Amino acid sequence: MATTTTLRTLRFVFVMMMSFTVLMGHHCSAKIYKVGDSEGWTAKADTYYDWAQRNEFNVGDSLLFEYDRNVNDVTQVSSALAYDSCDSSSPKAVYNTGNDTVTLKEPGYHYFISSNHAQCVAGQKLEVLVVRYDPSRPRKIFPFGNTYKVGDSNEWSVPKENDLYYKWSEEKQFHVGDSLLFYYDDEVNDILEVNSDLEFKSCDPSSPLAVHSSGQDLIRLTKPGIHYFITSKTGHCEDGLKLRVVVRPLHRAIREKRKLSPLDRLIKWLQSFRPHPHH
Repeated sequence: MATTTTLRTLRFVFVMMMSFTVLMGHHCSAKIYKVGDSEGWTAKADTYYDWAQRNEFNVGDSLLFEYDRNVNDVTQVSSALAYDSCDSSSPKAVYNTGNDTVTLKEPGYHYFISSNHAQCVAGQKLEVLVVRYDPSRPRKIFPFGNTYKVGDSNEWSVPKENDLYYKWSEEKQFHVGDSLLFYYDDEVNDILEVNSDLEFKSCDPSSPLAVHSSGQDLIRLTKPGIHYFITSKTGHCEDGLKLRVVVRPLHRAIREKRKLSPLDRLIKWLQSFRPHPHH
């Protein structure tokens, strides 16, 4: 009886807290992310790529850069080309206080490097994908979904080895909720999602499910099954610029977590402390 009363009380308190959160939601939806966490803003290979993949950025969020201003700065650049080549000659903005907060005001890709070229080449560069905040879509509570950069260093371009993308795909396990990040020269290539193995093998671009041509496309894998990607550019698909990925359903444990509301999760957690009768 006491346990039931406690659960009812906690349910009431939690509902009141959730109601307050909804009323105040538009004031507290934005988040501040300390870039690199404990590492701060410094030169370390792959640190910031991995860090960005662990987070979800919305319009209105902010990035906090902490660093030694005598050695580094934060230079925001406008393009992937400037980012990749560590070119700080035409910056969009420069920050150099050693403790800079940068608000992400627009959706899309945002690029940050150090103007210290050696530091940038050594890994002091950050690329974040910012999406427009949707109050009907809760932020990530659990780390669902991985983002895979297609082709890794080769990106989405005609490979030297015809089976490069086959090998790249076979080395990974894709699940519903994962995303494919395609980088390519939009004047040279594009991405077509096609429907069948026949269209994939014959490089047939005549009836695509979808066409992507921005040069930087993030494609969410929303359904289990086999997904096919080719390019419409003559000869490129035949030379190996094609990708087939097998998408598996979500793990059962993750599906169950997604189905439960925050209130149900709290109640389930509280029930785990209920004493078991002794025999």
